[in-house]
Amino acid sequence: FDSLPPAHYKETMSSVLVWIQQAETKLSTPQVAVADYEIMEKRLRELKALQSSLQEQQKGLSYLSTTVEDMSKKAPAEVSQRYRSEIEMMLGRWKKSSAQLVEHCQKLEDFMSKLQRFQNDIKTLKKWMAEVDVFLKEEWPALGDSEALEKQLEQC
Repeated sequence: FDSLPPAHYKETMSSVLVWIQQAETKLSTPQVAVADYEIMEKRLRELKALQSSLQEQQKGLSYLSTTVEDMSKKAPAEVSQRYRSEIEMMLGRWKKSSAQLVEHCQKLEDFMSKLQRFQNDIKTLKKWMAEVDVFLKEEWPALGDSEALEKQLEQC
């Protein structure tokens, strides 16, 4: 019986596997180009929440690794190998999901920053275009009014 995992091991394994599957599903959502800052913020909040839950699940993963190490000292080789390969498969999926999560957050934050700068540039450009439009609609000075012509030339 020493070579069998405790009941808590099975529960933790199931819990961590469910979390990994949910994370993989959320991370497999296709990355689409979004020009709406609020939607991007919502997606970033979701990813940050996933990162928080990743930290919470880390304890369970550590427990599983430690338990497998302890069991492998007591269990026959074939049983030990089975649990080791199970935990290695889980760790591989865990590392892949964590790396994807970090990458998605960084990309999204970068895109949000670029979108913000772009939106600010558009505001500045629209303001400038409105000023130019007012200027172009102004009445032209009379041909003999050199002072007014000179002022308008400076404005141009």
